Amino acid sequence: MEAVQRHAPTGSKPAGLLFRFLRLFTVIHRPEAVKAFLLMLNSFLIMFGYYQIKAVREGLLLAKHPATIKSYLAIPQALILIFVVKAFARVASRYPRHLLITYITAFCMSNLVLFNILNWAGVPVAVMGIAFFIWIGMYNWFIPAQFWGFANDIYSEEEGKRLFPMIAFGATLGGVTGPIVARQLVPHFGSYGMMLVTTGVLGLCIILTWVVHFRDLADAKQAAAAGAATRLKEKEKPLDKSGGFRLIFKSRYLILIALVIGLYNFINSLGEFMFSHLQQKTALRALGTAATGSVDLQNYISSAFAGYQGLTNLLAMLIQLFLVSRIFRYVGIGGALLFLPLIALGGYGYMAFGASLVLLKWIKAVENGTDYSLMRTTRAALFLITKREEKYKAQMAIETFFVRAGDSLQAIVVWVGTTVLALSIEGFAVINVTGVLVWIGLSVLVFRQYKKLKRQSEEAAPPKDGAVKA
Repeated sequence: MEAVQRHAPTGSKPAGLLFRFLRLFTVIHRPEAVKAFLLMLNSFLIMFGYYQIKAVREGLLLAKHPATIKSYLAIPQALILIFVVKAFARVASRYPRHLLITYITAFCMSNLVLFNILNWAGVPVAVMGIAFFIWIGMYNWFIPAQFWGFANDIYSEEEGKRLFPMIAFGATLGGVTGPIVARQLVPHFGSYGMMLVTTGVLGLCIILTWVVHFRDLADAKQAAAAGAATRLKEKEKPLDKSGGFRLIFKSRYLILIALVIGLYNFINSLGEFMFSHLQQKTALRALGTAATGSVDLQNYISSAFAGYQGLTNLLAMLIQLFLVSRIFRYVGIGGALLFLPLIALGGYGYMAFGASLVLLKWIKAVENGTDYSLMRTTRAALFLITKREEKYKAQMAIETFFVRAGDSLQAIVVWVGTTVLALSIEGFAVINVTGVLVWIGLSVLVFRQYKKLKRQSEEAAPPKDGAVKA
């Protein structure tokens, strides 16, 4: 997609305070400010709403089941996602982008209402905990993935590299405020009341999507009228009928991205298993084994995870605010790809010599904080040079199925490690160290392929002035 910011409506003059605020994050031009701010607000609401129910899933599940169940449930998630990704590709081929996002989001809202109905009908907590964990394990990747596909569709590569760190700050801010609010609301609203809170937040996201969509069309029409090259018609029509998996397996670049994301999620999920296992043991020691399955245990675990998630997202916000745009500017996407694996290598390497709940909490908080800020922004930026269908369908497949495929591999490792090998937490940390080394090698291959595709694109069309370093 060609950049249109130079041809945006000259009469669009956002308030001086808003423009100066956005300039704290990155280099931004005045005509870009309102649309970018609305996308940042949308990303904030998506993550804020997600964190109202993320802590709830831990309480519902761990109140009745051992921590190992979290690992095993990745397998049905991955299997279901095969059909979900195919269904998404079909829907995306029928509706323009604003209606696609509306229908998918509304479907998720109806699911949250359905969980409340099932609770009122008396479905046991043990069943609800498993069902909700499977559902949210798909939702938490699906909704952000379609948002970033939308953002990729709006911006050119040069614009995306400048503006994505700022837009992603909204998500990290939502991640910081979400757990704080959730920790206060859970005791009053309960698990199912929090689901209705998220339903309302998603409704606001739909409204913002429509506003941004039509504002983008207006900007593109004015750019076209001014003689700028733009693919205006593509913005208003559905995608072609290519499937997400087919697009991935046709591209070496996309396959490598899928492998990196799947492997990282294996490493991250194995770390989450370690933390959940220690947190559950701590909660049972504090309340006694007789509290198993009780509301008190649900709330204790939910509150503990809300605190952990709050720390994680505070670190993510600071990294997003002060580091991400500068990392993109000075070391580019290649350097950004290597930050998280090097952090993970140090953390799990240290943990291999001895683990405690406090140590593991901080290691995971730093790892996830870097993931939620720098790594998520980098992953989104990798799709700026891809085709339009790949931005939506391939990115959706990678960010859902391949993520859960990594979780499924982790489930197998957890089962073997706990039932056959009787591994300690330190033993699982050694496995992660080995995985991180492979991850670093794959990241180098991704960046090489990225440079190759970028070079081909530049040969087809001369680079624009002010292009950001790759």
